[in-house]
Amino acid sequence: MVGDHCSLPGERPVLAQSPKPGLSCKMVLQAVGKVLRKSKGKPNGKKPAPEEKKLYLEPEYTKSRITDFEFKELVMLPREIDLNEWLASNTTTFFHHINLQYSTISEFCTGESCQTMAVCNTQYYWYDERGKKIKCTAPQYVDFVMSSVQKLVTDEDVFPTKYGKEFPNSFESLVKKICKYLFHVLAHIYSSHFKETLALELHGHLNTLYTHFILFIREFNLVDPKETTVMDDLTEVLCSSSGSSSNGSGNGSSNSAGAQNHVKER
Repeated sequence: MVGDHCSLPGERPVLAQSPKPGLSCKMVLQAVGKVLRKSKGKPNGKKPAPEEKKLYLEPEYTKSRITDFEFKELVMLPREIDLNEWLASNTTTFFHHINLQYSTISEFCTGESCQTMAVCNTQYYWYDERGKKIKCTAPQYVDFVMSSVQKLVTDEDVFPTKYGKEFPNSFESLVKKICKYLFHVLAHIYSSHFKETLALELHGHLNTLYTHFILFIREFNLVDPKETTVMDDLTEVLCSSSGSSSNGSGNGSSNSAGAQNHVKER
């Protein structure tokens, strides 16, 4: 993904080093304080009004990218490449990069600061292997996501890497499930930890990763547009310059306005 573009089918993605490894927690908190003073949020920890503009939608931040590459072209299936190979290569790469992006703010995503896995007015629950609904904190939810996806992408029976080994019949549905969960993680970073991302000066990385990921899942219809409605405002801003039509963005605006006074559950 970011910096690497996508690994070739069959290759193992190489992760980039996390930027600014020596930055201390105290320095980040000081930088976050500056961002808070610049933002329009109410002081003294008061809950902001529903109509308040989201910081990640501010033009000075949405224009930040680490590359101007045309991602619409990058996500398209190359000639003579098997579709499942392309989905496997990209999905594995996105998993590693989203995991890396989350790790940069993981120390700020705690059971106290993020008591639920929330994105704007939507709250997500984890469902175990028996289908039991589990309410959990955001870090617990992300851990469930990353652990389950790691298990899948390293399973030779699901993501085969050896020549001649076939993908399972359920492969596409598994990829869709993975992409849905990875979207939840990205959306949570924007919704709850954009100030920390901004203080770390990693918002350009986040915007680039999000744009690439959204265009990929749209290209192959991997996530139901209703699932991504919660971030339609950001998607429209970031992806409009990448030659992407905004799937369901019109409905997203009305849904977003109607959801301001209550919490949705998924």
